[in-house]
Amino acid sequence: MQGKLSQINIPNTADPPREGDLYRTVTTFGRPFELRYGYYEECDKESPLCDPVPIYPDFTREPLYTDDGEPFVTMMQDACESYKGEAKRTADTTCEECANFKRGEEWFGICQCPKNKRANE
Repeated sequence: MQGKLSQINIPNTADPPREGDLYRTVTTFGRPFELRYGYYEECDKESPLCDPVPIYPDFTREPLYTDDGEPFVTMMQDACESYKGEAKRTADTTCEECANFKRGEEWFGICQCPKNKRANE
């Protein structure tokens, strides 16, 4: 995942962003998401060499679904057991590499695997 994070395009400003600053608001698949600057790892927060980066939701810990019941995912999220792709799934395989991934805005997407779809309630 760290390799994917280095590809996030952060605007070049005179002052580096501070933790909690708004990066941008993104609307994808009908849902708005506020992306704020922060740290994915505590050790990065303590390092003087690391500036905050845009933090994306962790849909593995807190699942969120579209109105059609498809789960939101991020491109850098670890691929699940339902991964379907040309290459064999490894510990470094991400949702972006899966045939079930449908890209949205920024690094957001949805998983179109029927096994991961939430049943209508």
